Amino acid sequence: MSEVARRRPFFPVSLNLAGRACVVIGSAGDREAIAKTAALQEAGAVVRRVYEPQALRDEEVAGAFFVISTPQDEALSARLRMLADRDGFLLCCIDQPKYGFVAMAAIAKAGPVRVAISTAGLAPRIGKALKNALQSAMDAKFARFVERLAEARERTRAANPGSESSKLRRAAMIEAARGFAAEVRFSYPEWFDDADRQR
Repeated sequence: MSEVARRRPFFPVSLNLAGRACVVIGSAGDREAIAKTAALQEAGAVVRRVYEPQALRDEEVAGAFFVISTPQDEALSARLRMLADRDGFLLCCIDQPKYGFVAMAAIAKAGPVRVAISTAGLAPRIGKALKNALQSAMDAKFARFVERLAEARERTRAANPGSESSKLRRAAMIEAARGFAAEVRFSYPEWFDDADRQR
């Protein structure tokens, strides 16, 4: 894959994994593998763990819909890519975007809200910083607000059924959210600011 192709943004999607066979490859103590397993299970996936990446057998990923590999092992990742091309499963090789079809997004969550941040695998630390900032802002009060908006939406739908009331329902929800705002500000490393000034 060329350097230019590697810099192309990935197409953002969310996967419905309910009941889907997924495989996570990574040692028993690998925190990334543990976190990815938990996230897949939360999404309803049927997860199989492979704890010994170097002893991986082809049949352990056969029939999978999605495979996540956490070891940053070039030979393993290249082999998985070959298997993914052959068998048609989605593949994510953590911090090795050139081998996979999927780059994991950093996810901030509160209640039912999920905000996914992707750098197409090119700057995962930036994705993590954005996620942490959003997660801090999306506190318990934010989760309560979203939950109350959802309740208001259900009450509005019940009180105004039928397609002819759709504009009324939409106006009511816009009014309910009026006053909510979000602010974003970035700080940059000194080396970057210095280089930017010299341009």
